[in-house]
Amino acid sequence: MASQIPIVDIHTHIYPPSYLALLRSRTTVPYLLDLPEKSKPPRLIILPSDDDPSIPPESRGRPIDASYSSITEKLRFMDTHGIHSSVISLANPWLDFLPPSEGWQWARTINDELEWICKENEGRLYAFATLPLSAPPHQIVTEIHRLQRLTHIKGIILGTTGLGSGLDDPKLENIWAALEDSQTLMFLHPHYGLPPSVYGPRAHEYGHVLPLALGFPMETTIAFTRMFLSGVFDRFPGLRILIAHAGGTVPYLAGRIESCVQHERQYPPSATGHRGPQRDLRTVLRENVWLDAVVYSETSVKAAVELVGEKKVMFGTDHPFFPPLEDGAQKWMSVGTNLEAVSGSEGILGRNAVELLGLKPVVE
Repeated sequence: MASQIPIVDIHTHIYPPSYLALLRSRTTVPYLLDLPEKSKPPRLIILPSDDDPSIPPESRGRPIDASYSSITEKLRFMDTHGIHSSVISLANPWLDFLPPSEGWQWARTINDELEWICKENEGRLYAFATLPLSAPPHQIVTEIHRLQRLTHIKGIILGTTGLGSGLDDPKLENIWAALEDSQTLMFLHPHYGLPPSVYGPRAHEYGHVLPLALGFPMETTIAFTRMFLSGVFDRFPGLRILIAHAGGTVPYLAGRIESCVQHERQYPPSATGHRGPQRDLRTVLRENVWLDAVVYSETSVKAAVELVGEKKVMFGTDHPFFPPLEDGAQKWMSVGTNLEAVSGSEGILGRNAVELLGLKPVVE
């Protein structure tokens, strides 16, 4: 692969030191559990099901080794896989769990830290900021506008619950307006999954396969579809959204969603007298939506390209998740699979991200 082709990782996470300190200060989910044996990494207790006293501490939650927080490790990973620039973002559960009085200050602290990290690694690292979604909406809007002064911040990452009631919540209107007005890209990412009951009584036998492989994509699909059905993209036609994991199942269900919309008779009339979304789903997908290519399959990447166009699909790794299965392995199978799936497109590999976000990758 020619070295002059920029390779940009649009989907890569980190827990910066300030965030780890926040988690370590807590005793309820989510929190960081330090183990008695200091040579072992702490465990992130991220879901209520992880916080089970019957489970040995060293088996609860997720081990948080240096790959989750070390910039040195992030850069080493990038060099190993030929990645020139990465757009880092705080991994879930972001700041959704904080009381309203604390969210805004923690968001400022973490976003300023991300800006500093990127400035110290000019051209190699950029970032998506996090929002204090538990704070009053006017503070969230203030933070969106403040981010415009942080030159390495290229968008924001947002979970699927918004302020707690989903992305069709009318209380989000001022936030959508601020994102549209500032042309801030919103990176929609799952965390909460689906109700455990949908996976059946034997789900525990399959580890995390069902929630990660199926729960996350469906969570994302439902969140975006609720935005569309509620007319968010009619009221804010300039809103820009990047959807994680190639849009969940949107590429495969878009036609079915549109057909159901066209046949639905129960829409209540809007303030303008219209029933249901005014812009069709295909138009919204082509004009407002970008997708990452974190799907580990050439077939799935082709579906994403067919949906939104090749210039609106971008490479990602989801680092530090899905690490190598073999001890000591340097190359990540998951990354190799994603690179192979997009290897035929210079745009998806990096040029699309460079143009969309105004990046200046270090390409040697």
